[in-house]
Amino acid sequence: MVESTAHSPVKSLHITQQEMQARVSRFQDLKPLPVQSADDVPQAARDVVYARELLSVIGLDGDRKTAINTAAPIVGAGGMTMTLARCPPGQGPGLHIHKDTYETFTVLEGKFEVIWNEGGKNSMVLERFDTISLPPQVYRAFTNVGATDGLLQVIITGGVHDMNDIAFAPQEAARLDAIAPRARQTFEALGFRFQGGGI
Repeated sequence: MVESTAHSPVKSLHITQQEMQARVSRFQDLKPLPVQSADDVPQAARDVVYARELLSVIGLDGDRKTAINTAAPIVGAGGMTMTLARCPPGQGPGLHIHKDTYETFTVLEGKFEVIWNEGGKNSMVLERFDTISLPPQVYRAFTNVGATDGLLQVIITGGVHDMNDIAFAPQEAARLDAIAPRARQTFEALGFRFQGGGI
């Protein structure tokens, strides 16, 4: 007879105070991602690709690093990444698609419009503490439509959030080209892609 393990006790782990410090993120200590500081690209072009300020809170397990979650104070949460996106009024990254990951947004401060589908044909305004979760292979973008700076929590799950997972819609490449002729090439050199649905 096989002994059932359905009711076996769960072994508890012990984490010291010092070890737990490596699993804490202090908001006042967060720094914007270094990848956002490309001085050779005008701010208007950076605003097409990023929220004005991305603060990485939880990064990927092990040695999996991406430009989007470098320097996260917490590393390893079962494949989930968490970033805080601060946007001034009227700003937010352009329309993009994730191949394998879910992207879940919760408004912490302000008011954001989230658009989705090709061409951003659908939209919804979210207010403080509202949450929306977008599945893989659906275009999405967000913009702060409030009167003051907004703060959005961005959680990515369900795959590896790296440059192979994300691509911007073709119209975002055109926006970049109109702002600064070499901006798109700079972002492509960092690993960003602008072919959209062809990822």
